[in-house]
Amino acid sequence: MATHKLANPVAIVGMDCTRFGEHWDRNVDDLLVEATHGAIASADGLTLDDVDAFWLGSMISGVSGLTLTRPLNISHKPVTRVENMCATGSEVFRNACYAVSSGAYDVVMAVGGEKLKDAGYSGLEMPSVPNDGTAPVLSAPAMYSMIVPAYARRYGISEDQVKEAMTHIAWKNHANGALNPRAQFRRETPRETIAAAPALAGRLSVFDCSGVADGAAAAVVVRAEDAHCYSDRPLYVHAIAMDAGSGTGRNDSDYDYSELSEAAVSSRAAYEQAGITDPARQISLAEVHDCFTPTEMVLMEELGFSERGKAWRDVLDGRYDRDGALPVNVDGGLKSFGHPIGASGLRMLFEMWLQFRGEAGERQVADPQFGLVQNQGGSPGDLVSAVTIVSDRRP
Repeated sequence: MATHKLANPVAIVGMDCTRFGEHWDRNVDDLLVEATHGAIASADGLTLDDVDAFWLGSMISGVSGLTLTRPLNISHKPVTRVENMCATGSEVFRNACYAVSSGAYDVVMAVGGEKLKDAGYSGLEMPSVPNDGTAPVLSAPAMYSMIVPAYARRYGISEDQVKEAMTHIAWKNHANGALNPRAQFRRETPRETIAAAPALAGRLSVFDCSGVADGAAAAVVVRAEDAHCYSDRPLYVHAIAMDAGSGTGRNDSDYDYSELSEAAVSSRAAYEQAGITDPARQISLAEVHDCFTPTEMVLMEELGFSERGKAWRDVLDGRYDRDGALPVNVDGGLKSFGHPIGASGLRMLFEMWLQFRGEAGERQVADPQFGLVQNQGGSPGDLVSAVTIVSDRRP
C-alpha cells in the first residue's frame, strides 16, 4: 500500500473541547457553537469569517453541513459532513488536513460533535445499514469481550491475568480522568471495586466499558508556513493515516480476536510518514481508542509499544501509567473522558494540544517529542483505524 506524508505540511493553530458528559440542558447546537468559538478564540487574530471551509463529524446527531451552519449562523461556506463510525473525529481532521495541504484552502476547521444521551443511545448497538440478516447481532461489549479468551489462548496465559491487566487499565484511566475538568467521570476508583464488579459480557464489567457522552471538539488547521501568524505555539502534523479492513472477521472461522490488524497497518503507515523507526521509544505519549479495556491492552502491541504477548505484563508493570515510560490516555481516555462519537478523535488531539503547550496541569508529561492519536471504529474483525502523529516541531 502506497502511503505518503503531506506534500505541504499543516499545523493546528487553535483548538477547544467542551466538557463531556450528560448535557441534559443543552442540545448539539450549543455544544458545536462552544467548541467552534473556543477554537477560533484560541487562534490569534482569527474570526469565523476567516475560515474558508469546514468539516463536520457526527454519526447520529445530524445530517449534512447544515447541522453546523444553522447554529453558527453562517452561510455560503463549504461544509462537509463526515461519518466513519467511532473514527469520525479523526476522519474529519484527516480530510481537513488534506484540504489545506492540497492548497485548496488557507484556513479550515475540523469540528466533531454528538448529542447521544437525549437520543437514548446506549452504546450497546450501533445504527447499521440494512443487510440480509446473516450477520451476527451482538452488543459492542460482547464483541470486544472476545479479545480476552482469544488473547489468553494465543499467548498461553490465564484469563485471570488478562483481567488483572484490564483492571489496571480501568484504574489508570479513572485516575487520569479525575485530574481532568472536562472528563465525564472525575472520580478515582479503587482496583478492588473494579475487579469485583459483576460481568456484563464475558469478563467485561461496566468498568471495562467507555462512557456514552455528549460533547464537541474543534481544531483550526492552516499551512505550517503560516502557523506562526496565528499561534506562537502551533501543533504540527507529522503523519496521518487511515486503514479499513475487509469487515469479514466475524464470519471467518480462522479470525483471531486478539488481533486488531487495522491499527497495526495504520500505525506503520504513520510511522513511515513521520520517520519513526522505534515507536516504543520515540513516541512520548499516546491517546488510543480504549472503547473497552482489553482494546487498549491489545493496541499496545498493534502500535508497536509492547512485544507480542507482553502488553498485559507491561500494563501491570506501569509502563503506560501517567508517570510511566510511555503515558497512555493521560486525559482519562474514552473510559473516563467519555465517548461522544463524532468528537472523540478530536478530543484526543485536544489533549496533545494541551500537552505540547504545557497546559495539561497535573497531567502534564515532561518534554514530549512526538504524540500519537489512534482512533478506531467498528469491532474486532470489522474495523477502521486512524493514526495521527503530532509534535511542536515543524516537519
